[in-house]
Amino acid sequence: MQTPFSCGLVWLRRDLRVSDHAALHQALTHCQRVHVVFVFDTDILDALPRVDRRVEFIRESLVEVNQQLRELAGHPQAGLIVRHGVAKDKIVKLAQHLQAQAVFANHDDEPMALARDIQVRGHLADHGIVLHTYKDHVVFERNEVLTQMAKPFSVFTPYKNAWLKKLTQQDLQAWPIAPLASRLAARPDDLAQPVPELQDLDFAASNLKALKIPTGESGAQALLQDFLKRIDQYEDTRNFPAIKGPSYLSVHLRFGTVSVRQLAREAHARMLAGSPGAAVWLSELIWRDFYVQVLHNYAHVGQGKSFKPDYDAIQWEHGPHAHKLFDAWCEARTGYPLVDAAMRQLNQTGYMHNRLRMVVASFLVKDLGIDWRWGEKYFATHLNDFDLSANNGGWQWASSSGCDAQPYFRIFNPISQSEKFDPEGKFVRRYLPELAALSNQDLHAPWLAKPLALQEAGVVIGKTYPAPVVDHAQAREKTLLRYAVVKKSSA
Repeated sequence: MQTPFSCGLVWLRRDLRVSDHAALHQALTHCQRVHVVFVFDTDILDALPRVDRRVEFIRESLVEVNQQLRELAGHPQAGLIVRHGVAKDKIVKLAQHLQAQAVFANHDDEPMALARDIQVRGHLADHGIVLHTYKDHVVFERNEVLTQMAKPFSVFTPYKNAWLKKLTQQDLQAWPIAPLASRLAARPDDLAQPVPELQDLDFAASNLKALKIPTGESGAQALLQDFLKRIDQYEDTRNFPAIKGPSYLSVHLRFGTVSVRQLAREAHARMLAGSPGAAVWLSELIWRDFYVQVLHNYAHVGQGKSFKPDYDAIQWEHGPHAHKLFDAWCEARTGYPLVDAAMRQLNQTGYMHNRLRMVVASFLVKDLGIDWRWGEKYFATHLNDFDLSANNGGWQWASSSGCDAQPYFRIFNPISQSEKFDPEGKFVRRYLPELAALSNQDLHAPWLAKPLALQEAGVVIGKTYPAPVVDHAQAREKTLLRYAVVKKSSA
């Protein structure tokens, strides 16, 4: 087969795998020789704390990519090229150095990534090099699923119905890599270096390994195989944080160590076979596509603005009092056990159960009266699986300012949420051991427990565990007044 390019360069970004990889497949199809590169982009890294699980996750996953490329190519000089610096400069220089005629990458529709890619495309063009990009991160993107009026969707259920109607087996087919792997090129001697250690990147080790978070393609596949044994029960188990219900694949989807096509293919087949759990999990994958297209089609949501502009008129708490409340939320000192346990889970592990993300977000916005953007930023800093579109969509949903959001008057009660979804207190006790000796009856609202019960459990409200920072009933009334400015637009 004749190939238009003698040499191509594949630029990995949020697609840290070798199998079922759109850009890699296209490069191998259209180039005689193919190199693969990842750039630790200082434009991104310089804004991060020096201990960051995500950087370590990326680094560990790249070690596996490097080994897989060498095995596929069948010679030790093959492998991953890793650069450290400003990506938009490093890519252009590397493409020139390798005498590549084309650079291949997968789409990244986050605003900063789009701006970067525009610059890279222009600089490459100045040197006669083309940039080709492909869909890989989602099943359907951008304007692929539209209303009958050819408009982007802003409500999930009709989007989901249109998504399912549009879906064909071809949409879920894997991009083959192995048949063309002989075109993976040997690296020049000056580029045939191992993946840099964390300290070489000016980062220190996190607790990633202590938490036993699986990395790379192998880690993702192990999690998937474990989840497929449980997927039929997903609908029944997904809301209970003390139960092994979720797939735990979110960080792998975020960094592309697993193909979304593989996940959707597995879920869709099981849904058609009658699995209610698989149907619900497929809906979660469709939500992910939904939020990605929202970010693309409604750019203002990625610029710190509410999807519904009227909601930007809300007057949030401000000044020292607001910061004191926010700090209590961040530091798991709200006095509401489920909220505090969830925040400790996030702070200690970088993960938070999806039900709890809704609970803590609702509590911050509608109990404490804090601007949802503060919570969005905190999650962005601490979540291993932080993804701009999903994080923004989730926070706008919780604050009722987003598309297809919960009504402004729906306010989660953190006590009843705890009683319903952690009835035996297993999750709360895991992260709040200071409350472990309380009975199940008293655990969810310890300030209401009888003095003798507190004494026997060794709990002193205000000392060993904080008193509630707000009264939920009073906070609810205040929130309804706060949202009065958008009542008409939400009716």
